[in-house]
Amino acid sequence: MSKETGNTSLTKTAYERLRADLLSCRLAPGERLNINDLCQNMGLNLSAVREALAKLTAEGLVVSEPQRGFRVAAISIDELRDLTSVRIEIESLCLRRSMTLGDVSWEAAVLSAYHILTRTDRLAVARDAAAAAQWWAVHADYHRALVSACGSPWLLRVRETLFAQSERYRMLSVPLGGTAPRNVEKEHADITEAVLARDIDRATGLMTSHLELTTHYLLKSGAGQVTVTDETK
Repeated sequence: MSKETGNTSLTKTAYERLRADLLSCRLAPGERLNINDLCQNMGLNLSAVREALAKLTAEGLVVSEPQRGFRVAAISIDELRDLTSVRIEIESLCLRRSMTLGDVSWEAAVLSAYHILTRTDRLAVARDAAAAAQWWAVHADYHRALVSACGSPWLLRVRETLFAQSERYRMLSVPLGGTAPRNVEKEHADITEAVLARDIDRATGLMTSHLELTTHYLLKSGAGQVTVTDETK
């Protein structure tokens, strides 16, 4: 293995491990990141960790402060509301394009992802960490399948960034499996039906309601559970 390939591999390892810690909130919002400590904890070199942090900064998960280093991006109620609004716009655009351009193979991928989702126990989210991780991964795959025929790599990259940012808020909330008074299974069933029927207006409307409800319950669970600050105060 060449030195360049080795450095690339180390940077990828650092990036993946740090990103996982950021999305799971093992690295808390606002927390300062000591590069030397990160290197020691991960057993990686300074160059790999710096490059990983630069990439995570570009994704908005880390903030670079002149003369002060890096810190985990803060979160707030205002940002969650703004994030949801922008995510709805991008998600709807990707979904519209996907429903217009998608072929039979795309329909099969949507059906497969939906089938796996319905066979994964959502109620276990509130009981078991491993089961929760599995359900949320399957849930993410389902939503990716819906927009997978979008045809625009850039739109899908933006969508993935917004999705990742939303995951940070979810991880700071009370697990939603069985705790919120909503029928998530029906929401997914209705979205799938509208998507496969190529009813664009209904599908995007249902997706908008789906995302808005999630944000509503994240905010509602904020009393002592979601560590956010209201920038309007």
